[in-house]
This record gives sequence, structure tokens and C-alpha cells, in this order.
Amino acid sequence: MDFWDTVKPKYRDIIKKYLIDKDEKILYQGQKLSRKLIEHRIAPEEIVSLHKAIMMEGDHSAEQLLDSFDVLLEVMIAYGLAYREHQILRTKQMALKNEIEVAASMQQTLLRTSIPQIQGAEIGAISVPARQMNGDYFHFVIDDAQNVGIAIADVIGKGIPAALSMSMIKYAMDSLPEDQLRPGTILKILNRVVERNVDPSMFITMCFGVYDQREHTFCYSSAGHEPGFFYHAESKEFKELEGRGLLLGIDKNTEYREYLKDLAPGDMVILLSDGVTECRTDEGFIEREDLTGLIRKYIDLPAQEIVVSVYKELERLQEFELRDDFTLIILKRFIK
Repeated sequence: MDFWDTVKPKYRDIIKKYLIDKDEKILYQGQKLSRKLIEHRIAPEEIVSLHKAIMMEGDHSAEQLLDSFDVLLEVMIAYGLAYREHQILRTKQMALKNEIEVAASMQQTLLRTSIPQIQGAEIGAISVPARQMNGDYFHFVIDDAQNVGIAIADVIGKGIPAALSMSMIKYAMDSLPEDQLRPGTILKILNRVVERNVDPSMFITMCFGVYDQREHTFCYSSAGHEPGFFYHAESKEFKELEGRGLLLGIDKNTEYREYLKDLAPGDMVILLSDGVTECRTDEGFIEREDLTGLIRKYIDLPAQEIVVSVYKELERLQEFELRDDFTLIILKRFIK
């Protein structure tokens, strides 16, 4: 039913009741109706035309015509006040939107990182926020021995507070010594930074790993982060990366265990955020087997093409509407 088909009888009923009872409570119904008119973008001149049409439907005395203007006046006054409120809120909303856009742009600049070119292997990475601000974070660092550090983190929380927390983590990492990257030590230091500086209601999950270009090993530690996968090329099997650890920011004295993986030619390390494994379709959440199936589908492509292809497939399954931040990183050793 068209909105006009609903509003006409309501407005007619308000006028009819007021002309009979002259009760100011009836005028209040006109005030409420005016808000609906604004919601449906009904122009003031249309309201006047409606009032005129209703008053011309029957024989009304001059006194009744004058009295009916009380209803019209009440509706128009309420309309004007509501419209002014609407414009003020819209202006504030636009200002907030602009501030968020600026903050999102600053976040992209502050968290910018470049994918390193390494010997004997390649890295692919993609991170897409569900909204303007990204609650995921990934970063690459190289120590003096040319070992490559790979960090991926996720804030339990969204919006600007999450973005600020990620900026803090990034700059804490940039200030760490580069003589040697030890995953357990890195997470221990960052855990103390988070515990001292982040609101107790917010927590950060993180995985930090180091790829040794000479030994072709991947040493990593986890702080409650979503478990990734290890692909063994010889057996063509995916296995979950083991690794447990307390989230960052809970206990400043937490120690983080280190795990080691040897990478043979064709082997891959897959790191991700929960926005990847918790992709939701009309049929529910995707299974981890579905994700590994997608990676297997594109496994012969370069690492960067794999992560982009997997993202596009999952984006399509969600009808191009991400429900959570999406971050996927693949470290792939070259096949000789």
C-alpha cells in the first residue's frame, strides 16, 4: 500500500475529530503524523494540498474551515521543528562520517607495510576491512640476519578504538630491536605493552612467525589467535598449525611457546583472521575444509594470486558484503 493511501485517512480522521471535540490531545496526533511525513519525504506543499482536498470533500462552515487551520498549523509547526532536528542530525552525521574517513585514511597510512621479496619463497597478503576502520592488522619486518618476521593480529572490538590499538601495536613492533627476531620474546614484549596501555575490556589476538631464508624454517608463537594451516606439498595435505597462548593484555607475565616448521619445496604456511573462517553464507558459516578446498583450487598460482582469488570467492559467497574484517597471508616455498 502506498504511503499516501495510509496518511490520507489518518489526517482526515484527525481533522474530523478536532472539528467535533476541539480537543488539544487530537492536535498531538497531528504532531506525531508530521514526523512520519518527514520520514517519507512528503513536502510541506503536499500537506497543504492534502488539507485543502479533505476540506473540499464536504460542506463545511466558515468557522469549521478556520478551526481546521489549527490542525494544519500544528502539523506544519511540528513538521518544521522535526525537519530542523533532522537537518541538525544529518549535519552531525556527515561531520562524523568525514572524521571517520579521515581516521580510516590515517590508519591505512600508519599501518602501511610492504610485502618483502625473499629468497626461495614468496609471500601473498590481503586485508580488507568489513567497515571503514580495520580491526585486523598484518606487518612484515626483517632482522639483521635477513630473517622475515610475519605478524597478524585481530582486536576483539571494532571501530576507532580497535584502529588505535592496532597503531600502537605497529609502532611497538617498529621500536623492537632488529638484531634477532624471536616470536616468543616479541609476543611477551607486546603483551606487556597491551596490558599497560589498552582498556581492560579490549583484547588482542596475535600470531608472530619468523621465516629463516637460509634454513627454510618457520618459527612462530600464538597469542590466542585463529589457528592457521600448514600445507605439506609431498602428501598434498592441510594440517592446522598447532599453537596456544593467552591473548595479549590479560596477564603481563605470560610466556609464549615457540613452534617450528620445516618448509620443503611447495610447502605453505597459511595465516588468517577469524573473518576468513567465519565467513557466513545463507547456509551458515563455511567449514575450514571449504577454505582449504578453495586454497587447493588455486594452489598452483603465485601466493599473491592465491590470496586474492580466495578472497574473491568468499566475497561472492557472502553476496559482496563482508561481515568481519578479512586478512589472509600465505608463505609459499618455491618448487625447485
